[in-house]
Amino acid sequence: MAHLDFEAPLVELEERIAALKELTEAGAPEAEDIEAQIHALEAQADDLQRKLYADLDVWKKVQLSRHPDRPYLRDYISFLFEDFVELHGDRAFRDDPAVICGFARFESEIVAVIGHQKGRTAKDKAHRNFGMAHPEGYRKAVRVMKLAEQAGRPVLTFIDTPGAYPGLGAEERGQAEAIGRAIETMSQLSVPVITTEMGEGGSGGALAIGVANRVLMLEYATYSVITPEGCASILWRDGAHAPEAAKQLRLLAHDAKALGVVDEVVPEPTGGAHRKPAVAAELLRERISAHLADLRGLSKDGLVAQRYQRFRTLGTWQ
Repeated sequence: MAHLDFEAPLVELEERIAALKELTEAGAPEAEDIEAQIHALEAQADDLQRKLYADLDVWKKVQLSRHPDRPYLRDYISFLFEDFVELHGDRAFRDDPAVICGFARFESEIVAVIGHQKGRTAKDKAHRNFGMAHPEGYRKAVRVMKLAEQAGRPVLTFIDTPGAYPGLGAEERGQAEAIGRAIETMSQLSVPVITTEMGEGGSGGALAIGVANRVLMLEYATYSVITPEGCASILWRDGAHAPEAAKQLRLLAHDAKALGVVDEVVPEPTGGAHRKPAVAAELLRERISAHLADLRGLSKDGLVAQRYQRFRTLGTWQ
């Protein structure tokens, strides 16, 4: 498992535990003594893990939201859904691998699944463009949203992107228009829409698939108008000020909940979703299921009105 700098002492303990377990599995003669050492080290690791994650500063939580082993959409699809069928292409230009769209079965109900996908390996990261979508990614999402509405199926979206891709080609093909059209489409859908902020949530690239009746956010995810590095480069002309910018952006889950940007913060296992992805997925499943059951009581017009009012009440003014 990859690890962040502050996780190094914990990873070292876990590696020692793993090495001792290998000895017991190999039938070492001093197995009883080794078992005792393993139990002692496991207790030490549990205690250290609680201490490490109990008092994380803002920048460490930002790093956790970007952890290379953090579950991505493909992982959640395997944990949460059955019979997933992916749909490709925007029927205008090409397919965008940074956005995954399709239909799947969620607790016996067919739903649309839409979200950003980052890559694991260097090759996959390049293929997925690090989760930064082109216009065709958002147009593909709109296509699947409309299909879901025609079939009367709920829409579940998953956000994990530093932002929409700002390259020349993306701008030439109408990046801003594609994001605006996606926001417009989501605001008018007559089916339940639930969004989960599962990692990074950056700028319009996140909001393009985030206009929902209910917005959930994982405990160590972030949600902001710009990345800390981007903010620092504008305000201080120096990306090294990113930790300071992160504090000012108020991009953590509890900040988003306090500001009304998200409806619920979904807890993660101790140490983050990357340590126990199956447990994290099950916690998320429970909350998605509960919110879907609640939204089923609203009519088509009621769903649109509730979504509209939810976003109209954000922010303060004089």
